[in-house]
Amino acid sequence: MLRWYKIEQALSLKNKGITEHKFGARVLCVAWFENELYVFSRNCPHAGAPLKNGWCERGKVICPFHRHEFDLITGKGETKHHDFIHTYPVKYEDEAYYVGVERSFWHRLLG
Repeated sequence: MLRWYKIEQALSLKNKGITEHKFGARVLCVAWFENELYVFSRNCPHAGAPLKNGWCERGKVICPFHRHEFDLITGKGETKHHDFIHTYPVKYEDEAYYVGVERSFWHRLLG
């Protein structure tokens, strides 16, 4: 089950590159690319590089350490690396942007 968190001042992030924000207990990356807002994992699965230091191009987020690429929509990495980042759904509602984050096992269990 998803919990929706408001992305505060989402429009002001348009020219800021990749930024990190806390949603519940998770810190995630937020980035605009070609007028679309994306939310994804904060670290590269290959070497743990902080993706906030990377950049977006050609519909992908690029890791700052080894230039690994991950699709902004699916999170899939390059085929030869067999890795991925987690991407999160974003919706626009009531003049605000929200990100959907899966509730943790303990939150689901304890309600």
